[in-house]
Amino acid sequence: MRDTPLLLCTDMDRTIIPNGAQPEPPRARENFAAYCAQPHVTLAYVTGRDRGLVQQAIAEYDLPTPDYAITDVGTIIYQIDQADWSRRTEWEAEIDRDWPEGGRDVLVQALDSVSGLRLQEPDKQNTHKVSYYVPDASAHDSIRPAIQQALDQRGFRVNVIWSVDEESGTGLIDLLPVRANKRHAIEFLQQQLGVAPRQVVFAGDSGNDLPVLISPIQSVLVGNAAADVRVAAETAVQESNLRDSLYVADAYYAGGVLEGVAHFMDKDSPGA
Repeated sequence: MRDTPLLLCTDMDRTIIPNGAQPEPPRARENFAAYCAQPHVTLAYVTGRDRGLVQQAIAEYDLPTPDYAITDVGTIIYQIDQADWSRRTEWEAEIDRDWPEGGRDVLVQALDSVSGLRLQEPDKQNTHKVSYYVPDASAHDSIRPAIQQALDQRGFRVNVIWSVDEESGTGLIDLLPVRANKRHAIEFLQQQLGVAPRQVVFAGDSGNDLPVLISPIQSVLVGNAAADVRVAAETAVQESNLRDSLYVADAYYAGGVLEGVAHFMDKDSPGA
């Protein structure tokens, strides 16, 4: 891998954190940390976790402290300098422009009539995020249309993000501003840092990473990703003529991230 400046953006759970069903490659996180410690690498975690859970994962899994953290499903961006986590308020002003007047309270009221939803704990909510549990994850096909109908009736335009907690099997629903997604947050950070597109790589594993995986952003799908996510990503980039922007790794977790980074950062080198 060359010493070209790199903004490395990566999901956490089941991407660099080996908390999926597959075994972690030997020394994968150690090699990942060593690579990220190089001065040409700017590391950003892009995750549904909040700040506290990001910090908990860093300690529990011995992960490198990032330079930036895009947390809470893309609603908050932190700039990190040692122990100082500073929120990028210009990002929050950006996504607030299309958040309903009245904020999260009006969204909660709008969804009171949708059965099968349970609000998550207060520490999992924020100004620009309304989060629910769906205890019966198999009810996805009926709940999503009911949510959309309730929002449409009130003229609310928001992102509705569905995911599943693989450990518990519980469905998760996040309501976010239209601009608050992983792709837009990465592009915003890229522009703020003045980084060229060929110097950005994203890595992920799940359905809520698809907006980035199928975009022009150079992206890595780690080898332990679910088969349906792989099919969806490969089909979408093929249809949109973006096949060169997606790399599907063989290795699992952080090993797959490094495999993908090598693919993108070395592909233009002489003899590649």
